[in-house]
Amino acid sequence: MVTFVEQAGAQPPIFGVSASYGSLFTLGAAPMASGRKRTKGDVCEAFLGRLAERGDVELDAVLLEGIRQHFDRLPTRYALDVNVDGLDVLSHKRLLDEARADPTTVSFAVRPVEIVAQRPESSPHELQRANSRKLGLCRPAFGSSPNLQALALEVGERTEVQEAEPAAAGPGRSAEENAVFYEITIASVDQPKLLSRLSEALGDLGLNIREAHAFNTNDGFSLDVFVVDQWQAQPGQNLEELLGQRLLQMPPPPPKGGAPPTPVAGASTPALRLPAEPTPSFSQAAGPRPESPSVDDWEIDITQLHIEAKIASGAFSNLYKGTYCGQEVAVKILKDVHDDSSQYQEFLQEVAIMRKVRHKNVVQFIGACTRKPNLCIVFEYMSGGSVYDYIRREGPLKLSAILKLAADVARGMDYLHQRKIIHRDLKAANLLMDENAIVKIADFGVARVIASSGCMTAETGTYRWMAPEVIEHKPYDEKADVFSFGIILWELLTCKVPYSDMTPLQAAVGVVQKGLRPGIPPNCPAPLAELMEASWAGNPAQRPPFRELAPRLQALCAMALEEEKRQEAKPVAAKQGLLSKLRGK
Repeated sequence: MVTFVEQAGAQPPIFGVSASYGSLFTLGAAPMASGRKRTKGDVCEAFLGRLAERGDVELDAVLLEGIRQHFDRLPTRYALDVNVDGLDVLSHKRLLDEARADPTTVSFAVRPVEIVAQRPESSPHELQRANSRKLGLCRPAFGSSPNLQALALEVGERTEVQEAEPAAAGPGRSAEENAVFYEITIASVDQPKLLSRLSEALGDLGLNIREAHAFNTNDGFSLDVFVVDQWQAQPGQNLEELLGQRLLQMPPPPPKGGAPPTPVAGASTPALRLPAEPTPSFSQAAGPRPESPSVDDWEIDITQLHIEAKIASGAFSNLYKGTYCGQEVAVKILKDVHDDSSQYQEFLQEVAIMRKVRHKNVVQFIGACTRKPNLCIVFEYMSGGSVYDYIRREGPLKLSAILKLAADVARGMDYLHQRKIIHRDLKAANLLMDENAIVKIADFGVARVIASSGCMTAETGTYRWMAPEVIEHKPYDEKADVFSFGIILWELLTCKVPYSDMTPLQAAVGVVQKGLRPGIPPNCPAPLAELMEASWAGNPAQRPPFRELAPRLQALCAMALEEEKRQEAKPVAAKQGLLSKLRGK
């Protein structure tokens, strides 16, 4: 797939970005005239040739080697998309070099840019007139996007209207000033939630992200380029200064490899059995536990907890298989977390929610340790793994199996919503299966109890499954989970990742601005297609609650199972049954 964040030599992580977006698209370069596709090396040498032709850049051996390393460290998409006619590559290299020199800082540059596009019907005279209105600014570093050209046409039309009606531009402001765009380039150590934090910083300054490009280097750094507008400066304000002040508020990057928890003097530490990697350990002399109810039998005895093997690793925690008091369990152990960190608060929130829920289709909470440094959550071990892995391992599923999995999820979500709990990150990867293939909802790290107002605005979750109102930071309620459930239904039907040909940010823009939804497979039964479309309706009020979805799915599952049994008893030529009927044939 075309990735939004791509790392040279590795599969890219999926990131979310919290802001309002205009248009976004990343266009790959065309093949070379010889028919051979361009490589990073081709682009690099072409760029060096252009620098030599310019004559205003001294190309010594050190700079030449540095430029080649710059291209080598970045993914191929960077080379194919970046503008090599200007000095953007040198600017990107400088920012990344500054970030490498001091990994605790964020290096950035701000510049106004012009976006020019020629209307098909424009005459040479009209094009010359349009260009004469421009301010002589640079073009964006990634100006190949057709959507930026469409944006330029939109701005041009708005400018023409403002020129015809000068009052529309506001007192003392020209049409050109109203049409200024800025390119913001940021280089820093790559870290979890970086794009979300950067775009939140831009949103806090009132900047609207119209296009975004992000790249991970193979030595652990990130280069992020945003084209923004809607900057309304107040007297005495400077965008570069304000952005610098806002970026200083971002949390520092975590130390490479993470530092081990500070041991408590004189405390004995029971070792946990973990093969082939450093063994996590729990201190018996833990610090004070946060305030909790008087009934705290969920606080575990860490001496009875034993780790056997690592299951998965995340940005802020690792998941292990182990035993607790002889029972097979899964253990979520937090990495380096401080009391004032958002990760620590999410951990406490997850414990608070999990200890209040008990349902057949929700992963069972066993206990937790909330006293530092022994921060962990213990819950039942799900031997079947995630639904995400299951559907890719098993391939296309029978209709009855799809509906059974979906009904399990709907029942669990109905229970959570009845208890005023919104999951906020519902997707196949967060659905686990036990030995009997019963699906249970897991990962409540970003779940929240619905506020008294019934609405929330903070963005969270994963873009490919996220409801449009959450992406736009509008008030939302439990219907945001219903939208994600509709995407899960599509996952179960296709065994694919939604919008796999798009970047996460491209998908988010499409969902919000163009009503983008995954294409319904042609073999999808009509009732299931209708249910799916209702679940991901743009208007949250039109989405059915899980209280309605669960029985509908159970009824469809019973029908499908009965029909599949009948089909198995019939000759192949006579198999028409439920699928044909549901498809309206």
